[in-house]
Amino acid sequence: MVAAPLAFYHILAPVDGSESSMDAAKYAMNLAKKYKAQLTTITISHNKLSSYGLASPPDSLKQMKERDELESNEWFKKFTHDSSNLGINLKTELVDSQMSVDGTIVEYADSHGIDLIVLGTRGRSGLKRLLLGSVAMGVVQYATCSVIIVK
Repeated sequence: MVAAPLAFYHILAPVDGSESSMDAAKYAMNLAKKYKAQLTTITISHNKLSSYGLASPPDSLKQMKERDELESNEWFKKFTHDSSNLGINLKTELVDSQMSVDGTIVEYADSHGIDLIVLGTRGRSGLKRLLLGSVAMGVVQYATCSVIIVK
């Protein structure tokens, strides 16, 4: 029996500005070009709850969101330029969430019809002693679609 060739139609590349996530996004761009797939790049603005389960004060949330928007816009600008040169259909989005980062990525993938997630081994938390970062591990464990980890 011969297996049908694999094809991807909608690829998700979460980025956090780390070298690992940027390398993974470049890899995702090449896959999107190869498969003529829609590429979505997201950055997650993680709104942490206090130890009492309460949200941060509104001023603090506003400052965090503004910082996240500035950072993500810089990354998205580069991806938009590169994807345009490669003829890739790119969507970028800053996603606000109080869920864990890995949970947010999996939820986003499920609710947006993603069939491949491409992410780096470690993000900005950067615990070098870990072979695979906790976010990558969580995505691999819980995603319902294919996942590629780029080292």
